[in-house]
Amino acid sequence: MFEIIKHGTQFDFMSKRKLWAGLSVLFILLTFVLLFTKGLNYGIDFRGGAEVLVKVPAGWDIGKVRNSLSDGGLKNFKVQEIGVPTDSQYLIKTEGDESTMNAVKETVDGIFKKATGGADYRIEKTDVVGAAAGASLRMSGILSMLYALICILIYVAIRFDARYAPGAVVALFHDTVIVVGIFILTQKQFDLQILAAILALIGYSNNDTIIVFDRIREELHANPSMGIVEVVNKSINETLGRTILTSLCTFLTVFSLWVFGGKALEDFAFTLMVGIIVGTYSSIFIASSLVVFITEYQQKRAVAAKSGGSKRKTYTVRPDPKFTA
Repeated sequence: MFEIIKHGTQFDFMSKRKLWAGLSVLFILLTFVLLFTKGLNYGIDFRGGAEVLVKVPAGWDIGKVRNSLSDGGLKNFKVQEIGVPTDSQYLIKTEGDESTMNAVKETVDGIFKKATGGADYRIEKTDVVGAAAGASLRMSGILSMLYALICILIYVAIRFDARYAPGAVVALFHDTVIVVGIFILTQKQFDLQILAAILALIGYSNNDTIIVFDRIREELHANPSMGIVEVVNKSINETLGRTILTSLCTFLTVFSLWVFGGKALEDFAFTLMVGIIVGTYSSIFIASSLVVFITEYQQKRAVAAKSGGSKRKTYTVRPDPKFTA
């Protein structure tokens, strides 16, 4: 039987848990520094811009629309299919405001007239999305991630117990922040598509963490006398082959999407690739380490409470000499 990690392997992951935690905290702090100094390169969805709704000849698909715009020299744009494919309507989003709307319209009109020869093509509508609408979308995106983390916190607390929930949520927060940090460093556009990829990663990473947590719970029930560090190390080693194989297969699939999916899916696939690597790391080193930390903390409190209760002060009452015969 094929095995990536041989049965009985005993890597001591938890001996370096303080090092992994320190590195993760450092990366998170660096991300926040970059966020407030360099900032994200927000896409049109989040900063507003010009929108042009066009109707193209039947038989055109979104790829042909996108290629026509690129060949025509339009920069920093997004194309969205409206309605069903037979409607042949596409919404083009690009940079612009009230003062440049006419120029954007003329540019798009010129590109499509040249590409179609003027046959079965027309501009249906033009509009400008202001910065306020982009800010509202950003807030909605932040809230959606927050709600996802809260739901996962509740789910893990119910399925397991309170010791596991913080580890799962902190690991997901860690994954999200690190991915955002990579986008700040690379200055890739951060838009709704990337937000959707991050939400997908939250679900993927949580599933990986749940597998490890489930094995930890089984081992604790099977070996109640075993120390928590030993239990967690054993659980990670037993699920390590599955974790690596799942992450590798998923990564290769997303890598194919990144290579062959074209420009439209490039950043989406890039986000997933980074997230798979970071999520695999956090499931092993962050979530599990927090389970160890919380369990040890609870055990120390229990020992302190027990020893404190047993050490009761005793007082000796000595007789007053005035009342002794």
